[in-house]
Amino acid sequence: MKKAIILLLAVIFALPSFSQDKPQVAPEKNVIKINSLSLFLSTGSVFYERKLSDATSGQFGAAYVGLKFQDTKFTGILLTPEVRIYPKKNAIDGFYVAPYLRYQNYTLQSGANKGSLSSIGGGFLFGREWITKSGFTMELYFGGHYGSSNIKLESGTDNFKTGFITGFGIRVGFAIGFAF
Repeated sequence: MKKAIILLLAVIFALPSFSQDKPQVAPEKNVIKINSLSLFLSTGSVFYERKLSDATSGQFGAAYVGLKFQDTKFTGILLTPEVRIYPKKNAIDGFYVAPYLRYQNYTLQSGANKGSLSSIGGGFLFGREWITKSGFTMELYFGGHYGSSNIKLESGTDNFKTGFITGFGIRVGFAIGFAF
C-alpha cells in the first residue's frame, strides 16, 4: 500500500513537468479549503491561504478534533501556520514546499482518567495545488512532523494512549476549496 501511495504521488507531481506551456500565474490571491481526508479521523479542518508574492504564500489552518485512539478520547483544537514556497513562481497554483508549526490542545478521557494535553511541533511538507478556471481548488500534500507534548492529569492515573501526537509522524491530505 505504501508503494502504491508513493507511486501515485510521484505521478501526480511529475505530470506538470511534461507540459510545454509556460506556467500561468493565478489571478486569485486567496484560497479557502478543507482537508477531506481529515473527516475520516473525525476531524473538521479549515485552511485559509493568502498569496504573498509570485513565489510564496502563507496559510493558516484550524481544526476541531473529536476522535478515539485505542482507549483514549481526544477532543480539542489544532492550529497550523505555514509558509509555502513555490519554486516555479506560481503561488497558490503549483508545486510547493512548506515548513510549518503546529499547536494542539486536547481534553483527554480514558475510563475514569481525565486530563488535558498540549503539544507543539512542526514539520516540512511538499504538495501540489490546482485551481480550475471556475476557481475550484484541489490540493494533495505529504510530509513529516515532529511533536512534543505535555499531559496534565485532572483525575485518575496517567493511562492515556497518545503515541500518534508525540514524536515523529506523517502529515498527508487532500484538500478541496475555492480560490477568490
